Amino acid sequence: MRNRWWMACLAVILGLSLFTGVLAKGPSEEKKNQKLELGIEVLLKEKKYLIKGKRVGLITNPTGVDQRLNSVVDLLYNDPDVQLVALYGPEHGVRGSEQAGEYVPFYIDEKTGLPVYSLYGPTKKPTPEMLKGVDVLLFDIQDVGTRFYTYIYTMAYAMEAAKENNIPFIVLDRPNPLGGTKVEGPVLDPKYSSFVGMYPIPLRHGMTVGELALLFNKEFGIGADVTVVKMKGWKRSMDYDNTGLQWVLPSPNMPTLDTAFVYPGAALFEGTNVSEGRGTTKPFELIGAPFIDSVELAEKLNALHLPGVIFRPASFTPTFSKYSGKLAHGVQIHVTNRQAFKPVETGLAMVKTIHDIYPDQFAFSNENSQGISYFDQLIGNGWVRQAIADGMTVGEMKQKWEKDIEAFMKIRKKYLLYW
Repeated sequence: MRNRWWMACLAVILGLSLFTGVLAKGPSEEKKNQKLELGIEVLLKEKKYLIKGKRVGLITNPTGVDQRLNSVVDLLYNDPDVQLVALYGPEHGVRGSEQAGEYVPFYIDEKTGLPVYSLYGPTKKPTPEMLKGVDVLLFDIQDVGTRFYTYIYTMAYAMEAAKENNIPFIVLDRPNPLGGTKVEGPVLDPKYSSFVGMYPIPLRHGMTVGELALLFNKEFGIGADVTVVKMKGWKRSMDYDNTGLQWVLPSPNMPTLDTAFVYPGAALFEGTNVSEGRGTTKPFELIGAPFIDSVELAEKLNALHLPGVIFRPASFTPTFSKYSGKLAHGVQIHVTNRQAFKPVETGLAMVKTIHDIYPDQFAFSNENSQGISYFDQLIGNGWVRQAIADGMTVGEMKQKWEKDIEAFMKIRKKYLLYW
């Protein structure tokens, strides 16, 4: 009897424990453990009604894949419920075969036989002829979380064209690889608007492409019929390594997630006569020029004690771009703590340090007829370049742009889709 009594008590205790565990876990915990689903996967699984029976135009590149790395082009083309009729390629093309700045002309996609229209070069915005016979436009491209990456402006131009031609525009959302919590760098001054920065947003914006589409559409007067197919299971605290997704090169010089993390600051060197590492296996991680002393530069930069990063003396010979075939000396950027690392401040500190050590050899890109340098377009204003020349510290520069960041954060909050 005693054994039966103890067994009954144990069963009750175990039952209560399991029940308490379920209550403790609750809906929020289950949501937390929800498997990530990309916009394309949610579309085909739950929201195909958005495109079913319609002639679909697709703006994409090699990053437009599901989690099994199936191309969104092939997924839509082979789906009997979908009529895919045209493809549109941003910088580097639908298949990603072109280098930065190279024009991608019209061609026929070999695999599907569909027409592929270029949205880079002479025609950044789809023309009415390009959209003829299209009932709905889809956008599915992986962004890298930095203002001067051109794909988000390809999206903006396509939204304008969709509005003008009464075509619904659907964004299939993807993660911001840098995460969605940190915002950094100066907000673009509209006077410096270009294809590497059209709208007044910070250098590191902390938003997904879907969130940016909503912000662009409302705040900057596009007014298109925009729908965002949200991801499931993505949280703002996730960087790309937390998603379980495979990294697919968004462009030829964005080979790894490490590249994406340094890009918001290191790419500022594109507006100078210092190599940003194009033509090497570590673009944007290797920074240098023939006139630099690698050891001296590494020592100066490490003495700044910038958070989450250390610098190693490095020499390299680019195979193309700046100093092609010539030995350049500089540093490799090693990010040791992604949460602490501040890419924009780090990049500016590097530019300022090289400027100060080598004032006679270092140079910003030439000004155009309006007195604007390419560096100005990248940083989003003209005052930072002058501040570096005047000896202002990076900390003082940051103080100057903080008010603009605060104002942007209030606007940004209205368009966040994930928490």
